[in-house]
Amino acid sequence: MNGKKVWVILCTAVISFGVFTMPGPIGEYTAFVKSSHKQSITAAALSDDRLLLRIREEAAKQYVKPIDARVDRVWKAIPGYNGLEVDIARTHRINADKGPQDQLQIVYREIPASVDLSQLPPNPVYKGNPRKPMVSLMINVAWGDEFLPVMLKTLKEEHVQATFFLDGTWLKSHKETAKEILAQGHELSNHAYSHKNMSQLTESRAREEIIKTEKLLREIGVNNKLFAPPSGDFDQETVNIAKSMNLQTVLWTLDTVDWTNPSPASVIRKISTRVEAGSMILMHPTSASSQALPEMIRNIKRKGYVLGTVSELLSPARVPKVEDTFAF
Repeated sequence: MNGKKVWVILCTAVISFGVFTMPGPIGEYTAFVKSSHKQSITAAALSDDRLLLRIREEAAKQYVKPIDARVDRVWKAIPGYNGLEVDIARTHRINADKGPQDQLQIVYREIPASVDLSQLPPNPVYKGNPRKPMVSLMINVAWGDEFLPVMLKTLKEEHVQATFFLDGTWLKSHKETAKEILAQGHELSNHAYSHKNMSQLTESRAREEIIKTEKLLREIGVNNKLFAPPSGDFDQETVNIAKSMNLQTVLWTLDTVDWTNPSPASVIRKISTRVEAGSMILMHPTSASSQALPEMIRNIKRKGYVLGTVSELLSPARVPKVEDTFAF
Protein backbone atom coordinates (compact mmCIF):
# COMPACT_ATOMS: atom_id res chain seq x y z
CA MET A 1 0.00 0.00 0.00
CA ASN A 2 1.50 3.41 -1.00
CA GLY A 3 1.78 6.35 1.32
CA LYS A 4 -1.05 8.27 -0.29
CA LYS A 5 -3.60 5.54 0.48
CA VAL A 6 -2.39 5.25 4.07
CA TRP A 7 -2.79 9.00 4.45
CA VAL A 8 -6.40 8.89 3.15
CA ILE A 9 -7.38 6.04 5.50
CA LEU A 10 -5.92 7.82 8.52
CA CYS A 11 -7.72 11.06 7.67
CA THR A 12 -11.04 9.25 7.25
CA ALA A 13 -10.66 7.55 10.63
CA VAL A 14 -9.83 10.81 12.38
CA ILE A 15 -12.80 12.63 10.80
CA SER A 16 -15.19 9.79 11.67
CA PHE A 17 -14.02 9.77 15.24
CA GLY A 18 -14.50 13.51 15.46
CA VAL A 19 -18.01 13.39 14.05
CA PHE A 20 -19.19 10.82 16.61
CA THR A 21 -17.45 12.51 19.58
CA MET A 22 -17.49 16.22 18.80
CA PRO A 23 -19.93 18.57 20.55
CA GLY A 24 -22.48 20.44 18.49
CA PRO A 25 -25.41 19.41 16.26
CA ILE A 26 -23.80 16.41 14.59
CA GLY A 27 -22.54 14.94 17.84
CA GLU A 28 -25.86 15.58 19.55
CA TYR A 29 -27.76 13.86 16.72
CA THR A 30 -25.47 10.85 16.88
CA ALA A 31 -25.97 10.57 20.63
CA PHE A 32 -29.73 10.88 20.15
CA VAL A 33 -29.78 8.02 17.62
CA LYS A 34 -27.80 5.77 19.93
CA SER A 35 -30.01 6.64 22.89
CA SER A 36 -33.28 6.15 20.94
CA HIS A 37 -32.17 2.76 19.67
CA LYS A 38 -31.30 1.66 23.19
CA GLN A 39 -34.61 3.00 24.55
CA SER A 40 -36.64 1.25 21.81
CA ILE A 41 -35.03 -2.06 22.68
CA THR A 42 -35.76 -1.48 26.36
CA ALA A 43 -39.38 -0.46 25.64
CA ALA A 44 -39.96 -3.53 23.46
CA ALA A 45 -38.58 -5.81 26.15
CA LEU A 46 -40.77 -4.13 28.78
CA SER A 47 -43.85 -4.42 26.58
CA ASP A 48 -43.08 -8.08 25.98
CA ASP A 49 -42.72 -8.69 29.73
CA ARG A 50 -46.06 -7.00 30.38
CA LEU A 51 -47.76 -9.12 27.69
CA LEU A 52 -46.35 -12.31 29.17
CA LEU A 53 -47.47 -11.26 32.65
CA ARG A 54 -50.98 -10.51 31.36
CA ILE A 55 -51.20 -13.92 29.70
CA ARG A 56 -49.92 -15.72 32.79
CA GLU A 57 -52.46 -13.95 34.98
CA GLU A 58 -55.25 -15.04 32.64
CA ALA A 59 -53.85 -18.60 32.54
CA ALA A 60 -54.02 -18.81 36.34
CA LYS A 61 -57.69 -17.75 36.29
CA GLN A 62 -58.75 -20.18 33.58
CA TYR A 63 -56.92 -23.33 34.66
CA VAL A 64 -59.26 -26.31 35.10
CA LYS A 65 -57.89 -29.42 36.80
CA PRO A 66 -58.49 -32.77 35.02
CA ILE A 67 -60.71 -35.36 36.70
CA ASP A 68 -59.59 -38.99 36.75
CA ALA A 69 -61.92 -41.89 36.04
CA ARG A 70 -62.91 -43.69 39.22
CA VAL A 71 -65.12 -46.40 40.67
CA ASP A 72 -68.04 -45.02 42.69
CA ARG A 73 -69.72 -47.09 45.42
CA VAL A 74 -73.17 -46.45 43.91
CA TRP A 75 -72.66 -45.49 40.27
CA LYS A 76 -69.74 -47.87 39.65
CA ALA A 77 -67.39 -46.73 36.85
CA ILE A 78 -67.37 -42.95 36.36
CA PRO A 79 -65.45 -41.67 33.30
CA GLY A 80 -62.76 -39.04 33.67
CA TYR A 81 -62.89 -35.53 32.22
CA ASN A 82 -59.95 -33.63 30.75
CA GLY A 83 -58.79 -30.38 32.28
CA LEU A 84 -58.12 -27.11 30.46
CA GLU A 85 -55.24 -24.66 30.41
CA VAL A 86 -53.98 -21.69 28.43
CA ASP A 87 -51.16 -22.53 26.02
CA ILE A 88 -48.89 -19.69 27.16
CA ALA A 89 -46.23 -20.04 24.45
CA ARG A 90 -48.70 -20.09 21.53
CA THR A 91 -50.82 -17.34 23.06
CA HIS A 92 -47.74 -15.15 23.49
CA ARG A 93 -46.64 -15.83 19.94
CA ILE A 94 -49.90 -14.79 18.26
CA ASN A 95 -50.29 -11.69 20.44
CA ALA A 96 -46.73 -10.35 20.07
CA ASP A 97 -47.88 -7.20 18.23
CA LYS A 98 -50.81 -6.37 20.53
CA GLY A 99 -50.87 -3.23 22.65
CA PRO A 100 -51.77 -3.19 26.37
CA GLN A 101 -55.39 -2.24 25.58
CA ASP A 102 -55.87 -4.65 22.69
CA GLN A 103 -58.01 -7.75 22.98
CA LEU A 104 -55.97 -10.93 23.33
CA GLN A 105 -56.54 -14.15 21.42
CA ILE A 106 -56.22 -16.97 23.96
CA VAL A 107 -55.12 -20.40 22.81
CA TYR A 108 -56.25 -23.34 24.94
CA ARG A 109 -55.26 -26.97 25.24
CA GLU A 110 -56.79 -29.89 27.09
CA ILE A 111 -54.99 -31.56 29.98
CA PRO A 112 -55.47 -35.34 29.78
CA ALA A 113 -56.80 -37.10 32.86
CA SER A 114 -54.25 -39.49 34.37
CA VAL A 115 -56.71 -42.37 34.75
CA ASP A 116 -58.94 -43.40 31.85
CA LEU A 117 -62.11 -45.49 31.99
CA SER A 118 -60.30 -48.39 30.31
CA GLN A 119 -57.78 -48.49 33.16
CA LEU A 120 -60.40 -49.24 35.81
CA PRO A 121 -61.23 -52.79 36.90
CA PRO A 122 -64.31 -54.32 35.19
CA ASN A 123 -67.37 -52.30 36.20
CA PRO A 124 -70.54 -51.19 34.41
CA VAL A 125 -71.16 -47.54 33.55
CA TYR A 126 -74.48 -45.89 34.38
CA LYS A 127 -73.66 -42.31 33.46
CA GLY A 128 -70.97 -39.98 32.16
CA ASN A 129 -68.83 -37.63 34.21
CA PRO A 130 -71.15 -35.20 36.06
CA ARG A 131 -68.91 -32.27 35.07
CA LYS A 132 -69.35 -32.97 31.37
CA PRO A 133 -72.37 -31.06 29.97
CA MET A 134 -73.43 -33.84 27.63
CA VAL A 135 -76.37 -36.25 27.49
CA SER A 136 -76.73 -39.44 25.42
CA LEU A 137 -79.77 -41.19 23.97
CA MET A 138 -79.61 -45.00 24.13
CA ILE A 139 -82.05 -46.65 21.74
CA ASN A 140 -82.28 -50.40 22.28
CA VAL A 141 -83.65 -52.22 19.24
CA ALA A 142 -84.80 -55.82 19.58
CA TRP A 143 -88.09 -55.96 17.70
CA GLY A 144 -89.73 -54.29 14.70
CA ASP A 145 -88.88 -51.10 12.90
CA GLU A 146 -92.28 -49.41 12.64
CA PHE A 147 -91.26 -46.32 14.62
CA LEU A 148 -87.63 -46.12 13.58
CA PRO A 149 -88.19 -43.88 10.51
CA VAL A 150 -89.92 -41.14 12.49
CA MET A 151 -87.28 -41.29 15.24
CA LEU A 152 -84.48 -41.05 12.68
CA LYS A 153 -86.25 -38.11 11.05
CA THR A 154 -86.43 -36.30 14.39
CA LEU A 155 -82.77 -36.98 15.17
CA LYS A 156 -81.77 -35.65 11.76
CA GLU A 157 -83.86 -32.50 12.11
CA GLU A 158 -82.46 -31.83 15.57
CA HIS A 159 -78.85 -32.60 14.48
CA VAL A 160 -78.47 -35.29 17.15
CA GLN A 161 -76.47 -38.52 16.96
CA ALA A 162 -77.69 -41.35 19.20
CA THR A 163 -76.40 -44.81 20.08
CA PHE A 164 -78.48 -47.75 18.86
CA PHE A 165 -77.88 -51.00 20.74
CA LEU A 166 -78.93 -53.76 18.36
CA ASP A 167 -80.17 -57.21 19.26
CA GLY A 168 -78.38 -59.77 17.07
CA THR A 169 -81.49 -61.53 15.81
CA TRP A 170 -82.99 -58.18 14.81
CA LEU A 171 -79.77 -57.09 13.15
CA LYS A 172 -79.51 -60.33 11.18
CA SER A 173 -82.89 -59.67 9.51
CA HIS A 174 -82.60 -55.85 9.28
CA LYS A 175 -79.08 -55.32 7.97
CA GLU A 176 -80.12 -52.67 5.43
CA THR A 177 -81.95 -50.69 8.09
CA ALA A 178 -78.90 -50.91 10.35
CA LYS A 179 -76.68 -49.67 7.51
CA GLU A 180 -79.00 -46.71 6.98
CA ILE A 181 -78.85 -45.82 10.68
CA LEU A 182 -75.06 -46.00 10.48
CA ALA A 183 -74.99 -43.87 7.32
CA GLN A 184 -76.88 -41.13 9.16
CA GLY A 185 -74.02 -40.79 11.63
CA HIS A 186 -75.39 -42.75 14.56
CA GLU A 187 -73.44 -45.21 16.68
CA LEU A 188 -74.29 -48.93 16.52
CA SER A 189 -73.44 -51.22 19.43
CA ASN A 190 -73.99 -54.66 20.92
CA HIS A 191 -77.22 -55.70 22.69
CA ALA A 192 -76.45 -59.45 22.75
CA TYR A 193 -78.00 -61.86 20.27
CA SER A 194 -81.33 -63.20 21.51
CA HIS A 195 -82.38 -60.92 24.40
CA LYS A 196 -81.68 -63.44 27.14
CA ASN A 197 -81.03 -62.52 30.78
CA MET A 198 -77.23 -62.64 30.81
CA SER A 199 -76.92 -63.43 34.53
CA GLN A 200 -78.80 -66.69 34.02
CA LEU A 201 -76.55 -68.00 31.25
CA THR A 202 -73.44 -70.13 31.52
CA GLU A 203 -70.14 -68.40 30.83
CA SER A 204 -69.84 -69.99 27.39
CA ARG A 205 -73.43 -69.17 26.40
CA ALA A 206 -73.12 -65.56 27.61
CA ARG A 207 -69.92 -65.16 25.62
CA GLU A 208 -71.61 -66.62 22.54
CA GLU A 209 -74.48 -64.11 22.83
CA ILE A 210 -72.01 -61.22 22.61
CA ILE A 211 -69.73 -62.77 19.99
CA LYS A 212 -72.52 -63.53 17.52
CA THR A 213 -73.72 -59.92 17.54
CA GLU A 214 -70.16 -58.59 17.35
CA LYS A 215 -69.67 -60.63 14.19
CA LEU A 216 -72.80 -59.15 12.62
CA LEU A 217 -71.71 -55.63 13.54
CA ARG A 218 -68.31 -56.14 11.93
CA GLU A 219 -70.00 -57.40 8.76
CA ILE A 220 -71.61 -53.97 8.29
CA GLY A 221 -68.40 -52.11 9.11
CA VAL A 222 -68.82 -51.34 12.80
CA ASN A 223 -65.83 -51.39 15.15
CA ASN A 224 -67.79 -51.61 18.38
CA LYS A 225 -66.61 -50.83 21.93
CA LEU A 226 -69.83 -51.04 23.96
CA PHE A 227 -72.19 -53.71 25.32
CA ALA A 228 -75.66 -53.13 26.78
CA PRO A 229 -77.08 -56.26 28.47
CA PRO A 230 -80.72 -57.04 27.53
CA SER A 231 -83.26 -55.81 30.11
CA GLY A 232 -80.32 -54.46 32.12
CA ASP A 233 -79.78 -57.95 33.52
CA PHE A 234 -76.14 -58.84 34.27
CA ASP A 235 -73.75 -60.09 36.90
CA GLN A 236 -70.03 -59.59 37.44
CA GLU A 237 -69.24 -62.46 35.10
CA THR A 238 -71.14 -60.65 32.33
CA VAL A 239 -69.02 -57.53 32.88
CA ASN A 240 -65.83 -59.59 32.96
CA ILE A 241 -66.70 -61.34 29.69
CA ALA A 242 -67.40 -58.03 27.97
CA LYS A 243 -64.16 -56.55 29.33
CA SER A 244 -62.19 -59.53 27.99
CA MET A 245 -63.56 -58.62 24.55
CA ASN A 246 -62.59 -54.93 25.00
CA LEU A 247 -66.23 -53.94 25.45
CA GLN A 248 -67.46 -51.54 28.11
CA THR A 249 -70.69 -52.65 29.77
CA VAL A 250 -73.19 -49.77 29.84
CA LEU A 251 -76.55 -49.42 31.57
CA TRP A 252 -78.58 -46.20 31.84
CA THR A 253 -79.24 -43.23 34.09
CA LEU A 254 -82.86 -42.52 33.12
CA ASP A 255 -85.42 -44.96 31.69
CA THR A 256 -88.39 -43.82 29.62
CA VAL A 257 -90.07 -47.17 30.40
CA ASP A 258 -91.68 -46.67 26.99
CA TRP A 259 -92.45 -50.38 26.62
CA THR A 260 -95.31 -49.90 29.12
CA ASN A 261 -97.01 -47.55 26.63
CA PRO A 262 -96.96 -44.35 28.73
CA SER A 263 -98.29 -41.08 27.33
CA PRO A 264 -95.71 -39.04 25.38
CA ALA A 265 -96.36 -36.13 27.75
CA SER A 266 -95.39 -38.20 30.79
CA VAL A 267 -92.17 -39.32 29.09
CA ILE A 268 -91.28 -35.72 28.26
CA ARG A 269 -92.02 -34.58 31.80
CA LYS A 270 -90.03 -37.38 33.42
CA ILE A 271 -86.91 -36.89 31.31
CA SER A 272 -87.03 -33.09 31.26
CA THR A 273 -87.25 -32.79 35.05
CA ARG A 274 -84.63 -35.41 35.89
CA VAL A 275 -81.99 -35.07 33.19
CA GLU A 276 -78.58 -33.78 34.27
CA ALA A 277 -75.03 -33.62 32.95
CA GLY A 278 -73.82 -37.12 32.09
CA SER A 279 -77.27 -38.71 31.81
CA MET A 280 -77.76 -41.73 29.55
CA ILE A 281 -81.43 -42.01 28.57
CA LEU A 282 -82.85 -45.40 27.66
CA MET A 283 -85.63 -45.76 25.09
CA HIS A 284 -86.89 -48.09 22.37
CA PRO A 285 -88.47 -47.54 18.96
CA THR A 286 -92.00 -47.26 20.40
CA SER A 287 -94.97 -45.00 19.81
CA ALA A 288 -94.44 -43.16 23.11
CA SER A 289 -90.76 -42.39 22.57
CA SER A 290 -91.15 -41.54 18.90
CA GLN A 291 -93.75 -38.90 19.80
CA ALA A 292 -91.89 -37.63 22.88
CA LEU A 293 -88.48 -37.43 21.23
CA PRO A 294 -88.68 -33.93 19.60
CA GLU A 295 -89.70 -32.08 22.77
CA MET A 296 -87.43 -34.24 24.90
CA ILE A 297 -84.43 -33.20 22.80
CA ARG A 298 -85.40 -29.53 22.84
CA ASN A 299 -85.79 -29.51 26.62
CA ILE A 300 -82.38 -31.13 27.05
CA LYS A 301 -80.84 -28.48 24.80
CA ARG A 302 -82.61 -25.69 26.72
CA LYS A 303 -80.85 -26.88 29.86
CA GLY A 304 -77.53 -26.26 28.13
CA TYR A 305 -76.54 -29.83 27.44
CA VAL A 306 -75.02 -31.16 24.22
CA LEU A 307 -76.41 -34.46 22.92
CA GLY A 308 -73.82 -36.98 21.77
CA THR A 309 -73.30 -40.70 21.36
CA VAL A 310 -72.53 -42.89 24.35
CA SER A 311 -68.89 -43.20 23.23
CA GLU A 312 -68.62 -39.40 23.06
CA LEU A 313 -70.14 -39.09 26.51
CA LEU A 314 -67.76 -41.64 28.03
CA SER A 315 -64.74 -40.02 26.39
CA PRO A 316 -62.70 -37.69 28.65
CA ALA A 317 -62.68 -35.04 25.87
CA ARG A 318 -64.16 -31.72 26.93
CA VAL A 319 -67.45 -30.28 25.68
CA PRO A 320 -67.70 -28.26 23.61
CA LYS A 321 -64.62 -29.22 21.66
CA VAL A 322 -61.79 -26.80 22.47
CA GLU A 323 -61.41 -24.23 19.69
CA ASP A 324 -57.97 -23.16 18.53
CA THR A 325 -58.32 -19.63 19.93
CA PHE A 326 -60.80 -17.53 21.85
CA ALA A 327 -60.91 -13.75 22.22
CA PHE A 328 -60.31 -12.29 25.68
